Amino acid sequence: MSRHFKHDIVIIGAGAAGLTLALELANTHSVAILTKADIREGSTLYAQGGVAAVLSDEDTIESHIEDTIDAGVELGDPDAIRFTVEHSKESINWLIEQGVPFTRYGESENYHLTKEGGHSHRRIIHSADATGLAISKTMIKNAINHPNITFFPDRVAIDLVTTQKLGLAGDNRVVGVYALNLDDDVIEVFQGQSVSLACGGSSKVYLYTSNPDTASGDGIAMAWRAGCRVGNMEFNQFHPTCLYDAKAKTFLISEAVRGEGGKLLLPDGSRFMPEFDERAELAPRDIVARAIDHEMKRLGIDHVLLDISHKDESFIKEHFPTIYKRCLTYGHDMTKDPIPVVPAAHYTCGGVVVDQHGATDINNLYAIGETAYTGLHGANRLASNSLLECIVYARSAAQHILNTKTHYEDIYIPDWDETKVTDSDEDVVITHNWQELRRFMWDYVGIVRTDKRLLRAKHRVDLLRSEIQEFYSNYKVSSDLLELRNLAVVADLIIRSAMSRKESRGLHFTLDYPNKMENSKPTILSPDTTA
Repeated sequence: MSRHFKHDIVIIGAGAAGLTLALELANTHSVAILTKADIREGSTLYAQGGVAAVLSDEDTIESHIEDTIDAGVELGDPDAIRFTVEHSKESINWLIEQGVPFTRYGESENYHLTKEGGHSHRRIIHSADATGLAISKTMIKNAINHPNITFFPDRVAIDLVTTQKLGLAGDNRVVGVYALNLDDDVIEVFQGQSVSLACGGSSKVYLYTSNPDTASGDGIAMAWRAGCRVGNMEFNQFHPTCLYDAKAKTFLISEAVRGEGGKLLLPDGSRFMPEFDERAELAPRDIVARAIDHEMKRLGIDHVLLDISHKDESFIKEHFPTIYKRCLTYGHDMTKDPIPVVPAAHYTCGGVVVDQHGATDINNLYAIGETAYTGLHGANRLASNSLLECIVYARSAAQHILNTKTHYEDIYIPDWDETKVTDSDEDVVITHNWQELRRFMWDYVGIVRTDKRLLRAKHRVDLLRSEIQEFYSNYKVSSDLLELRNLAVVADLIIRSAMSRKESRGLHFTLDYPNKMENSKPTILSPDTTA
């Protein structure tokens, strides 16, 4: 039998977006926050850079808008970009009011602003090199101390409950969500006036990713199954250098290592970047990532090497203390030898289609943060715009919820039906499918694509989805099965979106269509679109 919980607001995810929404609504609403793991785990925690905002008299809103349009290769939505940038300063002020300890200039009252790739001005406000950690710790502390916010950790959302699914008349609206309690394997019902998806992105669909294990596209997949459109799923940002080590999982090697003279090498010790770009290792991220990918596919190797051992040992330890110590724990001494690296899936630029309030195609259902497609990023994300998007759209969603008169009905949501399923004795099937999915996505739908590769991927994902659905229909759900099911949906959406874009633009690069098209538009898929 399912356990039932009722709150005014149900939020899935406790990153910057979900916590902002919760804190903005909790004074007048009861809020439930569901998290897949510990409440502190998520992509926000690992965000190193900062938050982009127009905070200097030398900077302008128009300049930030122009930089965002350029980074997105003219595919961003002008209204979304302007909306986000115009609300940037007030969003930073809100974070400061929450108590986020942004870095200042020495003892002065002025905040230190740094500059990142693609920005024409210093506009990145940060907390040392761990801004996401500072934001996460501050907001979680505030949320825990709020009497109207209740955390439900170790819950894996299964599917949204809508009036349409319940067979009720009228406009389709969300009324709750089914979730698996990992502590005792009981499936619970969370009912609310509104449900918000703040579950992060879907980079775990790839073999190598910089994201935490929670980034399996759950929000995108659930919204799609419920009837929402998705947009620009073909645009996945890859970081060029992630430490290649099974134990390291998600550890990035900063671009600063290449900036200070680090060289990318093949297994025989030869350099390859000069053949791809005159800037060699200092070329932009997408060029470096494509070059590494090309050499790995050409030679059939699992990784390349990044070498800065020609620098003095004291220089390396002084400039890269964290990276040096972390690599050493995995047996790699960067002062003496090259370290193995691979590109890694880093950020999902597409997602669930929303308006400027984070509202989806289903009434009372919102999507915010990396789960959403707002139109801000276009074909490529400008550095540090992602955390800004979380705050701006979460606060806008909160205002929309506060201004919307929702008639709360005491709708009966039935228990989860487990009468026709059994315990699985074939978990090896999940493991095998999991590995196969992430491997063919990496090989065929990764940094460099072709029509032939995409077609192969489509055939494989169709077979996998059929197998997964059969498994899902006959056996009790588990965390691994639910994530695999969601990743297969997301993989299919990425493949279909990539197949429809007959050009190379931003993060979507295909050898069959190397040039940009005129009057290119975002890729929007509807659930009734023929696969």
